[in-house]
Amino acid sequence: MISRRLLRIKVLQAAYAHFKSGINSLDKSEKELFFSIGKTYELYLSVYMLIIDLSRYARGRIELARSKLSPSREDLNPNTRLIDNLLINHLENHELLGTLFKDHRISWANNPELIRGLYNQLTRSEFYKSYMSEDEGSWKSDKKFILQLLNELILVSDLLDSVLEERSIYWNDDLEFVVRMVEKSLKKYSGPGSSPVPVYSLFKDDEDREFVRSLFHNVVLKHGEYEKLIEQHTRNWDVDRIAFMDILIMELAIAEILGNESIPTKVSFNEYIEIAKYYSTQKSSNFINGILDKIIQQLKDENRVIKRGRGLIGE
Repeated sequence: MISRRLLRIKVLQAAYAHFKSGINSLDKSEKELFFSIGKTYELYLSVYMLIIDLSRYARGRIELARSKLSPSREDLNPNTRLIDNLLINHLENHELLGTLFKDHRISWANNPELIRGLYNQLTRSEFYKSYMSEDEGSWKSDKKFILQLLNELILVSDLLDSVLEERSIYWNDDLEFVVRMVEKSLKKYSGPGSSPVPVYSLFKDDEDREFVRSLFHNVVLKHGEYEKLIEQHTRNWDVDRIAFMDILIMELAIAEILGNESIPTKVSFNEYIEIAKYYSTQKSSNFINGILDKIIQQLKDENRVIKRGRGLIGE
């Protein structure tokens, strides 16, 4: 499942595009939003495939070396720790992953230079050299290596960033979130003989899907109302000079607080402050923090903040 924070970011991006493009069709913008979320899920699956393809590339190199007319001793007795990695082999034989790869047409076949480049970067890394030089392999070291592969290669590779940018405009800000999703899945796997690595679905449940749709509709349809509310608390500011992204982040926070009875106000507030840190300057995020705090207090004083559920009534 895609995390709620990333879903909020997707709504933010879609709302920004909706207002800036001048599109008047809510349905068209909503379709674009869900298409964007679908592309993020494809990236999630593609990271799994990338791990598998790096092992397959290593296997191909070993087989090629063995087939030389005059193979060396090293060619005939290669270090097979990478291609024998228990976690990679599990992913390669994962039934659900295989089905999802096929259904979503997940492949790096058109990017052989990426696989080759990442493999070369990998073999130069210290964590790879350390892993390959271990006297005895173990399930724990195999798992540790894959987690390092995610964080010390895939997450930081400029080469991968460049390819992702070329392949989809929807992946510009998604890689870190997606790597965390994969990492979370892998950490839940206990090793051979246990339940397979859990593979998340696009949405956790219908509630998450409705959360996205409702949040997007509210911020678009009530944009004018929320903008006036923000203006009341920024009278000493020239509203036209406040970055539109900052305004939109505050509007989304207001929309979620007023429109979702099951989400604690503090959770919504903190989520959008964190998003502001990523999409705004430090000065802007502090500004958003202060304005939102005042707006929430006003909404509570007016009894407009309604929360239902265990521990939420009268929060």
